[in-house]
Amino acid sequence: MLRGLYTAASGMMTQEQRHNTVTQNIANINTTGYKAVNSVQRSFPEVLVSMIGGNQSSEAGRKLGKFNTGVYAEESISLYTEGALRETGKTTDFALVSSFNVQNPATGENYPFDASGRYVDDNGEVIYRPEGFFTVRNEDGDTRYTRNGSFRLSPEGSLLSENGYQVLDNNNRPIVLTGSARNFTVNEQGEIMDADGNGTGITLGISIVSEPHGLIREGLGVFRMADPDGQTRFMTDTDNGVIRQGFIEASNVDPTQSMVELTAALRAYETNQKIVQYYDRTLDKAVNEIGRV
Repeated sequence: MLRGLYTAASGMMTQEQRHNTVTQNIANINTTGYKAVNSVQRSFPEVLVSMIGGNQSSEAGRKLGKFNTGVYAEESISLYTEGALRETGKTTDFALVSSFNVQNPATGENYPFDASGRYVDDNGEVIYRPEGFFTVRNEDGDTRYTRNGSFRLSPEGSLLSENGYQVLDNNNRPIVLTGSARNFTVNEQGEIMDADGNGTGITLGISIVSEPHGLIREGLGVFRMADPDGQTRFMTDTDNGVIRQGFIEASNVDPTQSMVELTAALRAYETNQKIVQYYDRTLDKAVNEIGRV
């Protein structure tokens, strides 16, 4: 009986985590460059049930079968699918349009990544699609990554992110624009031109993260590498990436699907709650009524 109580309680905690994940997505529907998060649930390992001595002719006893003893929220996975582009007309707003592919060395063809940006081969190995990010530097001098291209120019000419981080070029240096370069334009490869259309020798630093599942959210649309030695490189002309000036990338949250997930989590939570209440009433009868007989 108590096993069923614990199973229902674990289900309630899992659905609570699922609910929190969906509400976080809904709260960031209008956040520039926000990437939705999915909560992954997994059941506890199966337990083999056997009856010792149930079969006198067998020393090992009789096997009754297997059952699971609950579920838990294993992890939260970010979805890096691109959000819709929204035109702003501001020269300091940028959106990254990218679709980086990876070739299968055995066949020479690109891996068919799914909607979440991953592919599982015949051996069970998971391969992730590389993702591109604007490269910024925080106040501590640490490199961070973001899809929020809503930038601004400081009075000194430094290109800053929405939360005040320095935007880096493809030489890993902060971008500073002075003189005629303050009235700049940016081509699709990220090269910055001055007011006369002359090149400034500065290119936006678009980092390609080979294993985006290793990124950790820091809030405000900023990510950091879980492994400081993780593989990253700057985008080049040969990569399938385009910079759009005067645009920003909207959140990739699907509001309709989010409301479906929210309702499903609520219904599952209520179901487990009723089971807990049922076990509570059953235990009450066993202790306070049957015990007096």
